[in-house]
Amino acid sequence: MASYALIVLFAINLMNFFDRQIIGGVGEGIRREWALSDSALGLLGTVFTLLYAIVGLPLGRLADRTERRWMLSAGVFTWSLLTAASGIAANFSQLIVARLGVGVGEATCSPASTSLLGDLFPTTRRARAVAIWMLGLPLGLGLANGAGGWILQSWGWRKAFYIAAVPGIVCAVAALLIREPARGSAEDHAVGARRRAGNPFLLVLSIPTMLWIIVSGALHNFNMYALGSFVAPFLVRFHRMTFFDAGWVAAVVYGFSGIVGLVAGGALADRLYSRRVDGRLLVGTVSIVICAPLMFLALSRPAGDVFAFALLMGAGCGVMYAYYATVYSTLHDVVEPSLRGTAMALYFCAMYVLGASLGPVGTGLASDYFTFQAASKAGAVHPLSFTVLMSAELRSLVGEAKGFDLRALEPYRAQGLHTAMYIVPVLASILACVLFAASRTVTSDVKRLQDWMRRTNSEFRIQNSEFVQRRRKS
Repeated sequence: MASYALIVLFAINLMNFFDRQIIGGVGEGIRREWALSDSALGLLGTVFTLLYAIVGLPLGRLADRTERRWMLSAGVFTWSLLTAASGIAANFSQLIVARLGVGVGEATCSPASTSLLGDLFPTTRRARAVAIWMLGLPLGLGLANGAGGWILQSWGWRKAFYIAAVPGIVCAVAALLIREPARGSAEDHAVGARRRAGNPFLLVLSIPTMLWIIVSGALHNFNMYALGSFVAPFLVRFHRMTFFDAGWVAAVVYGFSGIVGLVAGGALADRLYSRRVDGRLLVGTVSIVICAPLMFLALSRPAGDVFAFALLMGAGCGVMYAYYATVYSTLHDVVEPSLRGTAMALYFCAMYVLGASLGPVGTGLASDYFTFQAASKAGAVHPLSFTVLMSAELRSLVGEAKGFDLRALEPYRAQGLHTAMYIVPVLASILACVLFAASRTVTSDVKRLQDWMRRTNSEFRIQNSEFVQRRRKS
């Protein structure tokens, strides 16, 4: 049962990230067809993630109360249909609406999947199971970039959305065949659906390690989505690659490299956890400490040095993926079974409202700003303020009055995006500090949970014994 469920959950997670990242794979084609700015391109990711995060909170509570396989199947089916609908968008507004719908469907994936994994695998095997499930992340991102660039160059960006929708329908059917496990069945101390008294959201936020994990999620996802939106465009502009070549280099650098990080990170985290309770978070901390300078060195390579960029950025992204295997497992270590869907929803709310939603549009705004500065210094555009330039209401007026066209910025976009990408290693350095702080509180939080589950298990056995005795007497 557990093996089949893990395979299906992995496949669903792969399509989750494939359908999400396909925008990054074909985004440069969309931007050129509709003459969009980098800010607008980033906005496609932002609107998706904002609704994803908001809807994720009630869906997290639903994952704690309902049958998770049905919830998962409905979500996969919904986002697959709306991914196909993205391909028929006639303008930017219609594409945004379709992506909003994809966000609603995908918001079911993580709360339901992680809750199932927590009940299917014991604590000693959980990080490895989570790592296998999370392999869908690098594979989905990598395939979306690689296949997206190939489809974009061969048939145009719309076909990519049609093709992406098909496997999701198959996954929706496969999810219905998962056998629903009892909640808390994989724990050392069975507690069923019991939890502490109080507001579920406040109970989760009262755990110190969870607060650090939530902050780490925002920082990490800012970087992940900034890279996801702009690695392929960066390769096209700065390193002058074709869509096809940039897509597959981005696939290896940003996607497939994560396979090693996830598998090695999960195995190492489980091994170190067996020796010390803070072992998983220490593995995550060290991985980010290594990641930050590698990314900085990758971005410092000159235009055309694709091999060195790919080697350094691929290594940096690879170790960065260890974060998922370590942090997701730690969440299960400090939160009781009946609150894990809620905890994951809160975590994902921060990841996507503060992280993923700001990553693409924030990096896009920075790119537009540095692009404008470079163009202004070169005398290519009128030296208007950046705020006026980026105002949607005034942009057409500027075009009429000054003869300004956004296409005049194209020769300077490579320089602007290159400078903006340095945001990523800076935030990675801060993330390492946050994870280290979490490692200092996790031991006491794990002990608190184990003590509570031990007491609750004793009460459960006493109540069950009394119930059996009453049945015998009757």
